[in-house]
Amino acid sequence: MDLALLRSTFAVVERRAEHAVTYFYSHLFWRNPGVRALFPEDMVPQRDRLFAALTHVVTGFDDPGLAGYLERLGRDHRKYLASPALYAAVGESLLAAFAHTAGSTWTIEAEKAWSEAYGRVAELMLRGADEAARAGEPAWWDADVVGHRRHDEDLAVLTLRPRRPYPFLPGQYAGVSSLRVPRVWRTYSLGNAPRADGTLDLHVSRIPGGAVSTALVDEVRPGETLRLSAAGGAATRRTAPGGLRTYICAGTGWAPVKALLEEAADGDPEAAGRIFAVARSREYLYGREELERLAARLPGLSVTYITSAPRHPRDQATERLLTALRACGRWPDHDVHLAGPPGFVAEVAEVLAELGADPARTRHDLLPPVGRFAARPATRAEWLLERPPAPWHDPAARAPRED
Repeated sequence: MDLALLRSTFAVVERRAEHAVTYFYSHLFWRNPGVRALFPEDMVPQRDRLFAALTHVVTGFDDPGLAGYLERLGRDHRKYLASPALYAAVGESLLAAFAHTAGSTWTIEAEKAWSEAYGRVAELMLRGADEAARAGEPAWWDADVVGHRRHDEDLAVLTLRPRRPYPFLPGQYAGVSSLRVPRVWRTYSLGNAPRADGTLDLHVSRIPGGAVSTALVDEVRPGETLRLSAAGGAATRRTAPGGLRTYICAGTGWAPVKALLEEAADGDPEAAGRIFAVARSREYLYGREELERLAARLPGLSVTYITSAPRHPRDQATERLLTALRACGRWPDHDVHLAGPPGFVAEVAEVLAELGADPARTRHDLLPPVGRFAARPATRAEWLLERPPAPWHDPAARAPRED
């Protein structure tokens, strides 16, 4: 494939991203009326996710890890009931949208390059879907809600019991869907290590305007059924027994850290290191009792709670955390597990790298909230001087992996 041609064409399309994606879905639904029923009513988040995935693929065409990413993506897309016919329809509409948006840069050569590229992408995604089906993996797991605990008006912990064995590792996340918000999936970390009874916890913070999080926090009750996609994510344990590690969590980032601590307490009780639990105020440290019980089982780990001072901005908690991290030593010797809101994770990861922490040993899954497209540069000069960051669909897929 002509990677330079693919990327130069995509650079033009990317500057009109919202228009291109709107045209794509309009073309797809007009040419394939039955396909619309597979998509949620609100298409704005879906548009963002599509272009984020396209950005990942185009920038990583020569990445040896791209094939694995696409196979995992195809495996995950089984939950959307994606068939070979749908892949073909998507390819037709994608080329039509690019041709409409790219203007004079859409040449016969560009069309040939994109046809070949999409064919390869579809082939790899379908291969991943076929391998999952042959292995007996369902498109999703039905899970009964058996517990619902409110910690404040905006946060709840749901306990689920999948109806068939659900494989996952501590630190991973799962896509979650409720029939209260049909055909919409959102990602939540799994808040426990595997249990003998097969149950698992989801820690859900309600997002303003978030249909799924609002339903899970305010409406879903024991006895209802949710759907779970296959577990994913790269923030799993890779520290050798007895090795040094640091855990940093904010908000519902406590969920994956709790799962990792449970795993360590069961299998590596002599683990040494430190834990920083961050919240905007003391009342938002909803997992404190559980953390203290786990810390008692892990005497080699020190625990530090960090909050904003009363009547101070919530950002003060992050500032206090960064001060505490700068006072710590031996960062190159530690594996770091970092979890929390996207902005928090990005800021802390940058400071950790400055302090000497090895980025390849800093585990986190950065899953940005899905919203409308940010403002895009309008001119070539703006694009050159202030190129916006790429919106990643699954940044963990581009992080160093050992699996």
